[in-house]
Amino acid sequence: MTSRNTSTRADLVRDACTAFAAVLDGLGDDDSWAPTGCRGWSVRDLAHHCAADAVRGLVALHTPTTARPDRDAATYWADRGADPAAAAEDRRRTRAAASLYPDWEELRGHYRESARALVHAAERCRPGGTVRTQGHVLRVDDLLSTLAVEATVHHLDLIEHLEGCPGPAVDGLAEVRRVLTDLWEREPPEHWSDEHFARVGTGRAALPAQDRVQLGPEADLLPLFS
Repeated sequence: MTSRNTSTRADLVRDACTAFAAVLDGLGDDDSWAPTGCRGWSVRDLAHHCAADAVRGLVALHTPTTARPDRDAATYWADRGADPAAAAEDRRRTRAAASLYPDWEELRGHYRESARALVHAAERCRPGGTVRTQGHVLRVDDLLSTLAVEATVHHLDLIEHLEGCPGPAVDGLAEVRRVLTDLWEREPPEHWSDEHFARVGTGRAALPAQDRVQLGPEADLLPLFS
């Protein structure tokens, strides 16, 4: 697996979070109730989920361990989306938590503060260290990759039903492509853009019939995570 150094991964997190926050900053209260690409979630729900993910990253970066990693930047995603019941429970919990923020500015401010704190910690984390998160042990640079990938994919969800909003950071999409390629163990078709691969590879867009024929049995491996 190709690996970036920790400082570059921190840059990925910063750019992905900055791009996500920029979209939130351009949305008014009415926009905050718009649907997203995440089933059952409005913009408010997704903003709360991404703030919680930034907090998760903060906790992980401050939970060092000497244990050997059992996941990397790609295999972390291998079982994501495999439990529909857990996914449904998470959707309900997130909607309930987001509803506690009646003011849109307060909610997006919570995302901005959490994301800034995460970026600050990411830029100062110990290179080569290992940390615990969600029952697994990851190298710091692999953890930062997962955080950048999550923010980038959810950026696509965020703008799914919003016109004129800027897309994710280019380097974030490139990292999503790298991770999906590692999971799929093959390069995507040449005509797939990074954004298209991100959508198809995570089940956010259907695989075109012509591509399904071209890919043969490998098409059945998609989506690679959701």
